[in-house]
Amino acid sequence: MKRLVALFVALLALGVPAAASAHPLGNFTVNRFAAVELSGRDVFVHYVLDLAEIPTVQEGSHVRAAGFDSEVARRLELDLDGHRARLQPLKREVSERPGAGGLPTMRFEAVYRAVLTAAASTPGTGSSLVFHDSNFGTRIGWREVVVRAHDGAQLLASDVPSVSRSDELRAYPKELLRSPLDVTSARARFQPGSQPGMSPALSGAAAPERPAGAFEKLIARNDLGVGVVLLSLLIAAFWGAAHALSPGHGKTMVAAYLVGSRGTARHALLLGLTVTLTHTAGVFALGGVTLALSAFVVPEELYPWLNLVSALLVVGVGASVLRARLRHRHTHDHHHHHGERGLRDLLAVGISGGLLPCPTALVVLLAAISLHRVGYGLVLILAFSAGLAGAMTAVGVAAVSAKRFLRGERFEGRIVRALPAVSALLILGLGVAMTARSIPPLV
Repeated sequence: MKRLVALFVALLALGVPAAASAHPLGNFTVNRFAAVELSGRDVFVHYVLDLAEIPTVQEGSHVRAAGFDSEVARRLELDLDGHRARLQPLKREVSERPGAGGLPTMRFEAVYRAVLTAAASTPGTGSSLVFHDSNFGTRIGWREVVVRAHDGAQLLASDVPSVSRSDELRAYPKELLRSPLDVTSARARFQPGSQPGMSPALSGAAAPERPAGAFEKLIARNDLGVGVVLLSLLIAAFWGAAHALSPGHGKTMVAAYLVGSRGTARHALLLGLTVTLTHTAGVFALGGVTLALSAFVVPEELYPWLNLVSALLVVGVGASVLRARLRHRHTHDHHHHHGERGLRDLLAVGISGGLLPCPTALVVLLAAISLHRVGYGLVLILAFSAGLAGAMTAVGVAAVSAKRFLRGERFEGRIVRALPAVSALLILGLGVAMTARSIPPLV
C-alpha cells in the first residue's frame, strides 16, 4: 500500500509546480516609462521605451524612422485644466545593444513640450492634469508613470509617485519581475511657477543589457566545425531537457495518462516523438507569425489561446480515459475501438505537451534568420525539442515502470483496479485547472 501511495504522491508533486508557473515571456516585452515634468510654468513629458529582442525584430525599423516620435505623441493624452494639450517633440534618441542570441534590444527616448491653450491656468492659480499613455497597448511589459515638479513648480497632489521604480527602465526591481508595474495613467494637481522651465535632458543611457542564456548563445558561435556543431546539439538537447523539467509542460499529465491508459514504454516513446514534432512546428509557425504578420498579430497574444487549446486537449483526454475505464469490457470490438481511441488520446497528449513554443527557441530561430544560419538554427531547435521530449518520455517510462512494479505487489484487487480511474480523474482535474487559468487573459 505504501508504494501505491508513493506513486500518486509523485504524480501530484509533478503537478504542483505546473499550477503555479507559466512560460516566461521576457523576450516579448515592450516596456514603457513616462514622466510628466512640471518645470516652472511649462509642462514636459519625458518618454522612454525599452524593446526586448522580438519586438525589436518586429518594430526596430519603425522605431528608428523619422516621425516615430510624433506618432508616439499622438498616443499620449495630456489634459491641463480640462483642455487637451498638444505635445511637441523636442528631442529624441535611439540606441541598441546586443541581446539574447545576438539579436538587438532597443531603447527609444524622447522629450515633448506641452503646448498650452489660452484656457489653461495662469501662474499663481492651481492647475490640474490628467495623463494617459496608450502606446503599444497590446504588448506585455513594464508600464510606469511618474509626475514630478521643479524649477518653481509645486506638486500639490498626485496619484502616482515622483520617483521611478525602474530608474527609467534601466534597472528593474527583481522582486517585481513576476508582477511588473502596470500604470498607464496619472492625475495630479500642481502650482505652476512664474518663470519658463527647462526641458529635461535625455539620459544618454543605452538599452539595458540582457545577457543571453546558454542555449541562445549557441546560435551566435563563430566556429561551426563538425565537433562544435555536435557539441552544440548536445548542449541544446540538455537545455531542452532542463526546460521540460521546469514547472509546467504536462509532465503530470503524461505520467497520469500512461498509468490510466495501460500505456507501455512504446507509447512513451511515441509521446516523445509527438512532442518533438509539435514543439518544432510550433516554433516555426510562431516565427512566421512574428516576421510576416506582426502588423496584425503579436506573438504574445497567441500564447493565451495556445494555453486554452492545450488545456481543452487535456480535458478531452481525461474524459476519454475516464470513460474507457468506467466502461471497460473485454471484447474484441472494445479492444479494436479502444486502440483507435487510445492512439487519438496519445497524440492529443503529445500535442498538448509540445503546443506551447518555448520563447527561447523562438529567439534562436529569429537569430538564425538574422545571421543567415537557418539550417543551423533548425537543427538546434530540433535538438532542443528532442531534449524536451526525452525528459517527458523519461517521466512516462518511469510511470509505466512504476505501474508494472505495483502490479507485481499483492495489493487488494479493488485498489489496483481503481488506479487507472484515479489517474484519469487526475488528468481531468489538471485539464479543468489549466482551462480555468487560461480563460482570464482572454477576457
